[in-house]
Amino acid sequence: MKTTCILILFWLLYMLLLSEESQTSKTEVKCNFTEKNYSSIPADINQDVTILDLSYNQITLSIRDTSDLQRYLLLTELYLIENNVVILYNNSFGNLFNLKILNICRNSIHIILQDAFSGLNKLEQLYLCQNKILQLNPDTFVPLKNLKLLNLQGNLISYFDVPQLFHLELITLYGNPWNCSCGLLNLQNWLNTSNVTLENENITMCNYPDILKCYSIKTVPYKAECYSKLSSPIIEDLYINFQSISNLTFNSSLNNFTRNSEHEPLGKSWVFLVGVVVTVVITSLVIFFAIKCPIWYTFLRSYNHHPLEEHEAETYEADFTGYPSSLSQISDANSEETTVIFEQLHSFVVDDDGFIEDKYIDSHELHEEN
Repeated sequence: MKTTCILILFWLLYMLLLSEESQTSKTEVKCNFTEKNYSSIPADINQDVTILDLSYNQITLSIRDTSDLQRYLLLTELYLIENNVVILYNNSFGNLFNLKILNICRNSIHIILQDAFSGLNKLEQLYLCQNKILQLNPDTFVPLKNLKLLNLQGNLISYFDVPQLFHLELITLYGNPWNCSCGLLNLQNWLNTSNVTLENENITMCNYPDILKCYSIKTVPYKAECYSKLSSPIIEDLYINFQSISNLTFNSSLNNFTRNSEHEPLGKSWVFLVGVVVTVVITSLVIFFAIKCPIWYTFLRSYNHHPLEEHEAETYEADFTGYPSSLSQISDANSEETTVIFEQLHSFVVDDDGFIEDKYIDSHELHEEN
């Protein structure tokens, strides 16, 4: 009797599972809107859609589009291949709790905000191939607890810090300009110690430095110094620097859309450069005017003059008045030379008032003496 009851119970349970599977298969709804030249999410989509294909359109996945997507709660697959998506905003797929496959390949994505994939707890496959992604924040993948496949092929990623609790089965990384300096050591360790499979490992090559271009990112040999210190992103890498500038530009333009954007301080190297240029120009002008305008020396020398004292004036008067008597004794043969000397000395002869003309003599003192 007990055996019969157990068999009946198992039979009922089996029939119940079959009915649920059949009901699930019957409720699967596919909507294909490919190559319709849509610029936004169309409004005539069945609310019960489970597989939605919007590939080969002009959709930007703006904030309005993301809010429209929240209505399709039963969606399990979403395809946005070859659209005009540039930014993945926070909570872009917030209410799509049942989504398992998300394909956004062949767009122009270069910014993915940290909470872009928030709410996708059941997502298993994520395709971000052939975009313009420069760098990925590892915290972006934290909500994707069931992610098994990640495709990042054909982007501009040079460094990738593997997030914690990342349990992928397949990852695609080829077609990126990988910087195989010490900063990529953590990624290599994860690829070699986890159960993940690196697709097309033989063509997932280093792009920098030149000496390591012939190595795969999974087999590149690292020096002992890379193991003795914590690995960090390579700041001198061209792509990392470009990413910082790109993020700064994006953050300044995204203030009207999100409160989570971060601002980076501007460097002051340009201030130093401007100061050097101005200093060189001013120094050059000073040297030029000093050479081309010697009249400056005259003005500088004039400041060394000082009013003559009374005993100095009498001495100069006595000295200069004695010259005419000596000049009268010079022969006629040297008359021309005498004339020149007399004219030169005549300029120093004092006036009738007994004072040497000097522009620095105080006019008030002169008036009192008169």
